[in-house]
Amino acid sequence: MTALSVVWRLAFATGLIVLAFAMAAPVLAVLLQQAGHGTVTVGAFAMIPFLMVALLIPVVPRVLARWGIVRAYRVGCVLQLAAIAGYAIGDGLLVWSAAAVSGGIGAAALWNATEALLAREAPPDRRGRVMGLYQTGLGAALALGPFVPALLGWGARPVLWAGVVLVALCCAIAVAVPRHATTEPPPHLTAGTWHALRAAPLLAAIALIGGVFEAGLASVSAAHASTTGLGLGAAASVAGAIGAGSFACQYPAGYAADHFRPVSVFSAAALLLFAASVAVAFAGVAPWLLWVAGVVWGGVGGALYTLAMVQVAHQFAGRATAGGAAAMITGYTAGGTLGPLASGMALDVAGVTGLAATLGLLALGALWAARRIGPPARA
Repeated sequence: MTALSVVWRLAFATGLIVLAFAMAAPVLAVLLQQAGHGTVTVGAFAMIPFLMVALLIPVVPRVLARWGIVRAYRVGCVLQLAAIAGYAIGDGLLVWSAAAVSGGIGAAALWNATEALLAREAPPDRRGRVMGLYQTGLGAALALGPFVPALLGWGARPVLWAGVVLVALCCAIAVAVPRHATTEPPPHLTAGTWHALRAAPLLAAIALIGGVFEAGLASVSAAHASTTGLGLGAAASVAGAIGAGSFACQYPAGYAADHFRPVSVFSAAALLLFAASVAVAFAGVAPWLLWVAGVVWGGVGGALYTLAMVQVAHQFAGRATAGGAAAMITGYTAGGTLGPLASGMALDVAGVTGLAATLGLLALGALWAARRIGPPARA
């Protein structure tokens, strides 16, 4: 079994886990809202998995070096299975929060394992397209998941149990991959997370902003849509629009990374996010703008992360990329952690106008960082 075949098997398994998460997250958000919890509470709950990833990802490269990618991935799958089973079996904020902690720990392991291996094995002249194809698969999972309740007419519990089945299948795929199917780089060639963050701080900042838009707005936007009188399926579909945008934009972003200057691609993405942020301010009189903005948030926000990963793969070429990938994941998950809480607070304090202002400032921050990115220098 070649290393690249292992990459695609684990990438497919990761897609299944993302699908299960995308199905469960908006359903849990709506259930919490229906139980009387406000958007700040919903946002804080959605923040938990990303917070765990952000806290643990600095040490994951060392875990990967000690255990190997396949073993670490298997452990992550088991923790993800415990999380989704907790959502399906349990009931209430406390039990679900404990499950979210388990899911976040598992995500830290399997996320860094998959993307570090992908960045290491992708041909240098096609890194953008390979990474874009992988992210397109994840985007498809993010796009499909929130629409499951409406498409199948299922209630909350059947959706959560379907997530259990998907993650169990992912565990089976991971077990079928031999433990020593990948060749690990020598320890002295491994770049740590903090070293990578110091080497590429602007890329990490851009990944953070991408995380806010793609991963940090789904639950809060679904809960906000529910407060306007929409049912479970329709409210969850707002989060689905974010996933649909992510699915549509990843491969074009990777193609652009292979053919155009990084500063131009990053700047264009930031300007699109700013335009969508301004547009959402008018969602009070034109609710359909929530779906339009969601498509841009997911597509362009996700593209920022993909572009940052492509750049860091070039910058850390010729050495273990686990630390570089971990640095981008750290930024992205920090955005996914802060996004639900910040957007929930903005909505509670100033409605969609406050949300638009908050996101507009972030988009301008991405533009500022983009204008200062030069050609990738070897770290």
